[in-house]
Amino acid sequence: MPTLRVADATLYHEIRGSGPLLVLVGAPMDAAAFAPAADLLAVDHTVLTTDPRGIHRSPLDDPEQDSTPQDRADDLAALLTHLDAGPAAVLGSSGGAVTALALAQTHPGLVHTVVAHEPPLEELLDDRDELRAHADAMVERYRAGDALGAWQLFLDGAGLPVPAELMVAREPQDVADQRRWFLHEMRLSTAWLPDVDALRAAAVRVVVGIGVDSAGQVCDRTSRALAGLLDVEPELFPGGHTGFAEDPDAFVPRLRKVLAG
Repeated sequence: MPTLRVADATLYHEIRGSGPLLVLVGAPMDAAAFAPAADLLAVDHTVLTTDPRGIHRSPLDDPEQDSTPQDRADDLAALLTHLDAGPAAVLGSSGGAVTALALAQTHPGLVHTVVAHEPPLEELLDDRDELRAHADAMVERYRAGDALGAWQLFLDGAGLPVPAELMVAREPQDVADQRRWFLHEMRLSTAWLPDVDALRAAAVRVVVGIGVDSAGQVCDRTSRALAGLLDVEPELFPGGHTGFAEDPDAFVPRLRKVLAG
């Protein structure tokens, strides 16, 4: 499968279909998480999926390097420039939504629409200090070797009804990706602040997406806060925080309608 070499990493990516360019991106989710949705969308789109830097098949020269939203946005910009098929529409989910917003701010000529699905922009919330302390606690618990406890703190804080035991990585690559997320990515994504003036100035349509099953969760609140700053109404999608993977057959038709605008 294709890779692209950038200054400090090798970026794994997949291309499906033909038609207008659509990017599906997560963080820390890799390309495999989007495969079922990508297959459905490839009927009438050229669909780009990728493993974010340092995750799975996109190795970093320095495995201890942090992953910032801007670094990941620059990676997407490099991929889009390499493909020369844009400007693109981008669906970013979770940390990938933060990546997509950073892309719209700093590389607006490469993208015409960003669907930011549940970006965890915790610094937009009034209880940001408590959320920051909670994130620090889960990172320290993970660093101390208690992955199960770290996941339990994460799920409790996010309000996600998933047994923590199911989240603990077992396979070596999954363990490496999990470590990278807890120690080098999570806090940099949740601490990122959008430049609202830059987003408004860019000729990029920004859509804020929320899962219908996410009501009251942290990412529901962060998404509504972002929508308020941008003076847009959030768009509701089937499922929860990872609706694109939970039920792609329901999620994709809704995405098509949103993209059609």
